[in-house]
Amino acid sequence: MTPPRQWKLAHGRTLDLGAEALIMGVLNVTPDSFSDGGRYGSAATAVEAALRLAAEGAAIIDVGGESTRPGAEPLDAAEEQDRVLPVIEALAAEDILLSIDTYRAETARLAVEAGAHIVNDVWGAQKDPAIARVAAQTGAGLVLMHTGRERQKLPDVIADQFFFLRRSLEIVHQAGVKDEQIVLDPGFGFAKDPGENIAIMARFSELLGLGFPVAVGTSRKRFLGHFTGREVGERDAATAATSALLRVKGASIFRVHDVAANRDALRVADAMLAAET
Repeated sequence: MTPPRQWKLAHGRTLDLGAEALIMGVLNVTPDSFSDGGRYGSAATAVEAALRLAAEGAAIIDVGGESTRPGAEPLDAAEEQDRVLPVIEALAAEDILLSIDTYRAETARLAVEAGAHIVNDVWGAQKDPAIARVAAQTGAGLVLMHTGRERQKLPDVIADQFFFLRRSLEIVHQAGVKDEQIVLDPGFGFAKDPGENIAIMARFSELLGLGFPVAVGTSRKRFLGHFTGREVGERDAATAATSALLRVKGASIFRVHDVAANRDALRVADAMLAAET
């Protein structure tokens, strides 16, 4: 089992990681996300969805305003902020831990000011390194995700993880971010083929050698479709299977669309881990 650790977040909040799996519910306020794009087109419907995810067992709601699927239309910062900030402001009064899914420093800063506690950066602070200063100045939790986009990858998947994430850690440490704020994410599905994704799952425990808690986001990803033959909306059972497997391998946080199914899978995994101690 992953050693317990306290994750320091913005606004004086903390989360205990390690003893029990934590779920991050996905809330995409986008028209074009690969799984749920267009479902939450207004702040009111997004807030309703977030409250439902929390009731189903999500400890964190991850709010994103720009699709990160391959080939998605780029978005400017103002439009991203117009989508996410009203939702974050509305949810901030609901005593829910909130994450902003962005790689833009300005969006991250405004989101934390609006009530977000965590910055979830799919570019690991390497697209807009100023995002590290936002985390340092606000005390926000910071998820640094690995991606293989826009660069030459190393042949070994774990060596490439270490190469990329060590650079991310160097950037955020230089900006003053504390280790207690940092969670890593191997970036399942981001410029990785099915074999690479499964290899990362099989060797996942090696990632713990970086010394940080690890979040994972396998939910409804294309590689699950490759192995099951199922379309996006039919991949929740496969997602729950990966969650349980990765929990046993040492993952702490699980970013998912179907909270209830993954909660059940993770409760069984946690019970088994507890029985081993």
